[in-house]
Amino acid sequence: MASEELAQKLQRRLLLEESGAAPGAVPDGVPAVPGDVPAAAEAGECPRGSADAELSAKLSRRQDINEGAALPRRAAVFNPYTEFKEFSRRQIKDMERMFRLYDSGRDGYIDLMELKLMMEKLGAPQTHLGLKNMIKEVDEDFDGKLSFREFLLIFHKAAAGELEEDSGLLTLAKLSEIDVSIEGVKGAKNFFEAKVQALSSASKFEAEIKAEQDERKREEEERKHRRAAFRELKSAFTQ
Repeated sequence: MASEELAQKLQRRLLLEESGAAPGAVPDGVPAVPGDVPAAAEAGECPRGSADAELSAKLSRRQDINEGAALPRRAAVFNPYTEFKEFSRRQIKDMERMFRLYDSGRDGYIDLMELKLMMEKLGAPQTHLGLKNMIKEVDEDFDGKLSFREFLLIFHKAAAGELEEDSGLLTLAKLSEIDVSIEGVKGAKNFFEAKVQALSSASKFEAEIKAEQDERKREEEERKHRRAAFRELKSAFTQ
């Protein structure tokens, strides 16, 4: 049965091509086949305008990536602690707090207007062109705004001495009150110092985690004592 239906479809397609009928049309003398799909739909065609525009944009971006004018988009989720090992957990947390403070749209990005507000609050207002140039220095995906990873790149470049003195990003890093003067493995003076820092970074990371855990335990103990004292006081009044 399946082979017979397939034969009918092939015969119908042949008759359509010979008659010069438009795709999907059924000319005189060509029998319709139950369950048959118009040629355009069978080929998986979609509206040409939007499909061509999307394909053109993808091909253009791929060409930019191949020529080095653009970088492949990274995954939206990343681990700042493993990717930016030159910073301590506390430094990254400070940067994250600052990023969230100025991400007024709560969309995970700092756009041009939010960056404008940030620089004004820091006491170093920038021109519209200056703000665009600041974003451009670290805008890896060319979307015209700063993701948290791109925001961390500002401090990474500042710590590594990769920013010009007159760069707005260097001004941002200096005025942020986030200490990034102690560089990690990349900023070590020589190979042996870099090795020492690399070996100690893991223990330093673990020590910071333990300190945070101890702090949480201490706060929990204080809350328990306060609750116990409150219950004693309450029972004294109810007796």
